[in-house]
Amino acid sequence: MVRETKKLTFYKPTTDKFFERPLINENISAGFPSPAEDFKEIRISLDKELIKNVDATFYARVRGNSMIDANIEDGDLLVIDRSIEARNDKIAVCMVDGEFTIKRLKVEKYCIYLMPENNKYKPIKVTEENEFIVWGIVTYIIKKV
Repeated sequence: MVRETKKLTFYKPTTDKFFERPLINENISAGFPSPAEDFKEIRISLDKELIKNVDATFYARVRGNSMIDANIEDGDLLVIDRSIEARNDKIAVCMVDGEFTIKRLKVEKYCIYLMPENNKYKPIKVTEENEFIVWGIVTYIIKKV
């Protein structure tokens, strides 16, 4: 299932099959190389690893760069869990006045701010005049390198 908006393209994960791929059962050094003599291969399913609640999880492709300082860039794929409680400082997919956006939540006593992670953008102050829904919480960012 695919659903597009101006800023996001949503995908529902396939639940009928989980594909397992090889996983090296050894930490890979980002510094000095380590000997490969103990190389062991096990299998991993990224769906099982990334999705905790199948019925509440969606993927969405990012469009735009308001969150680049949070390492969320145009074209990245987000894993979004709708069952996680929205709290201060979480990165959330929100609907504000009928449009989707991805921002960090800043919850204050009388209002909520949707904080961009790019100083070229201004925070969005959400008040009771806005139609506002926290659609889901971002749990993972999948990047192409």
